[in-house]
Amino acid sequence: MDGTVLPMTNRTSLSAMPPRMPERAELASVGAAVRAAAKSCPCPTAPALARGPAAAASKAFVSTSLIGLGLALLAPPAWAQRRQTDAELQALIPDAAVAKPEEWAKAPPPVPAQEASEAKAEEAAKPVEEAPLRPDSPLPDIAGLDVPWPEDKAEPPILLSDTPDDSDPLVQVLAQASASSAAIPDGKGMLESVLASGRAHLVWPAAGFELRGPIEEKFKLYSALQGTGPRDVEAMSQIVVRGTSDRKLLVQLLRLYGFYDGEVTQSPIFNAGSDGEAGIGAVRFDIAPGARYKIASVTTGHLAATAYPMADLPIKTGAPMDGEALDKAAGDIGKWLGNNGYPFAKVPAPALTIDHANDSGDVDIAVEPAGTYVFGGISSVNPRFLSARHLADIARFRAGQPYKYDDVEDLRRAMLATSLVSGVTVTPRETRAPQGDTPGEVTLDVAFNKAPLHTIAGELGYDTGEGARIGTSWEHRNLLPPEGSLKLRGILGTNEQLLGATVRNANFHGRDRQLTFDLYANNATLTSYAARKVAFATSYERLTNLLFQKPWTWSVGLEAQASEEREGVPSGVTKGRILYLTAALPMRAAFDRTNSLLDPVSGYRWAIRISPETSRARVQFSPYVKVQLDASTYRQTGPVVWAGRLRLATLAGTDINDVAPSRRLYAGGGASIRGYGYNLVGPRNELGEPKGGRSLYEASLEARINTGLMGKKLQLVPFLDGGNVEAGIVPIMRDWRFGAGLGLRYQTDFGPIRLDLGTPLNPRAGDSRIGVYVALGQAF
Repeated sequence: MDGTVLPMTNRTSLSAMPPRMPERAELASVGAAVRAAAKSCPCPTAPALARGPAAAASKAFVSTSLIGLGLALLAPPAWAQRRQTDAELQALIPDAAVAKPEEWAKAPPPVPAQEASEAKAEEAAKPVEEAPLRPDSPLPDIAGLDVPWPEDKAEPPILLSDTPDDSDPLVQVLAQASASSAAIPDGKGMLESVLASGRAHLVWPAAGFELRGPIEEKFKLYSALQGTGPRDVEAMSQIVVRGTSDRKLLVQLLRLYGFYDGEVTQSPIFNAGSDGEAGIGAVRFDIAPGARYKIASVTTGHLAATAYPMADLPIKTGAPMDGEALDKAAGDIGKWLGNNGYPFAKVPAPALTIDHANDSGDVDIAVEPAGTYVFGGISSVNPRFLSARHLADIARFRAGQPYKYDDVEDLRRAMLATSLVSGVTVTPRETRAPQGDTPGEVTLDVAFNKAPLHTIAGELGYDTGEGARIGTSWEHRNLLPPEGSLKLRGILGTNEQLLGATVRNANFHGRDRQLTFDLYANNATLTSYAARKVAFATSYERLTNLLFQKPWTWSVGLEAQASEEREGVPSGVTKGRILYLTAALPMRAAFDRTNSLLDPVSGYRWAIRISPETSRARVQFSPYVKVQLDASTYRQTGPVVWAGRLRLATLAGTDINDVAPSRRLYAGGGASIRGYGYNLVGPRNELGEPKGGRSLYEASLEARINTGLMGKKLQLVPFLDGGNVEAGIVPIMRDWRFGAGLGLRYQTDFGPIRLDLGTPLNPRAGDSRIGVYVALGQAF
């Protein structure tokens, strides 16, 4: 077949720009020439050089100057060309011009015999104008030129120089343009798009072009005209050069979607500047897509020798040529082979053979499967830091299983999730070649770069119930390899002080499983209670994280604490505390179907926590159980995300006075019923102090409105909260307390920053009129 072979790697590349941008001196030279030629145009605009037939001979010189300028935009950048004269152009140069160029340039143009009579009639109708270059001399019609002439008297054009300078970039552009002129459509029945900040006018056929949208989107991404500066001499020169680059880009985009005969005609659009002088303000691109080529045949190398389902091959004969679809198909084939035991398969970019006579093309993807393999061992570049055994615990595959690329990628992402490494490469290495029907074996060579292991962090927070607080922490993330971390933390606040140490062992006996030991001392002086405690807690849990958000998570643990506590904090009273010894076995299960851990906009999640506990106070042991259920849902409608939550809890098995005040049920605060103080909703004792209760119910509704402000990072959040705490183990729900308010959310890479202002709608005596809450993350 008579065709052209095009490798897809060259045909679909969108990153090709002009070989280099011109030097500043070259831009100034082109700009000066453009402004001088544009100044000779008597009208403020000369749109696209696309108007009526050639006019009288007296105006032919101005026509030639403007058309030469317009055609200059059609040519590639002059500075990217070698100084050489085309053979055909050399034949057209008169001998007199070569022998005596200055005299030949000043001599009047010759008058063709066939137009002498027309020239005389035109000269008789108009007065003779004296000019050095005799603009009254007629010229033959120029093919494809149909520019109407201005009605006013035209001034003689400004000559760039007496003798053309071959080194002038504009002279080179004009010389090349004279050999590649193309007719410009008349603009009737066309569809126009103005892009690149008004610098590019794309004109499409009115009949409709289904790929107009995709092509324009890619043009916006790669256009060289985008971002050109204010209209000065240098910017005008850039428009000339960048317009040529964008014309090539449009041709390339047409070919990307199979329009191999598409043509793009480029022409200048003149605008009047603030100084009254005309200049090139934009570039018009008239696009004629032509016929879309179709796929005539498809070959895939040795792909049929594998178990690949050839009937599902995404490339079909008769389908339109589409570079993106072909690239995607090759990628899908490679992914299928990688996930079905072919680690060394080669899938090159599609090669195309174009048949211009039949508007079609042949597609060839020369697939080389290179045999099937199974997983063998894992090799670590630094076994003392992360051993091969630990990497095998992290991996979701085992030795002897068929090779699967997704499992290899999963291992790489899991290593990044540890925060111990900053870069990971996993390379399969053949350790046994395939023989007959027996697959070969590969070992995975794991290389990585160690990340900084020490972290210093800080936190700031405030709400009207808990007061202000500042926290800091220091952590070594691999003090006890592999993945054994030590974290020291402290909190200094108006109502709370804390010192603690935490040891965590991540990926402990299983992927995303964590063993934690926590020891801390805490002093809290809140309106609801005062407590000084020393506590120890340990837990074993399955975690979720930002890289691997999991539907199911769980945890089991053990807690033991000794605390001196009392209900409320009356002014000036520091005694009356009771010693409580508490032990607990907390268990939790959660299910998450949201689209994001930090800022969900769709889905739902729920969690249940059950904690059997026992408390010893006043020489008496009191067993009891705490149960809490949380559920929330999220749904987006336009710019608004609707979020709602429900919380139910009960404490059963003993009298409320036998439970340490810090472990009772409370409501109120930034994560509960906003507008009320922290833990200030619920039963009160005989002194009017918060007592806590044995049942709890809460409900919240938010409208998270995306304002589009501050780079689309600012949300406005009106909210309504309600609920209460009761003394019985089963709530009656007849005494709801409601709070409402308005919040702001500012989106960051690590979650939204939250500011909420709330007020109680039905306050009791002693409740404040407004609550202020500042925190990181959504309220729920």
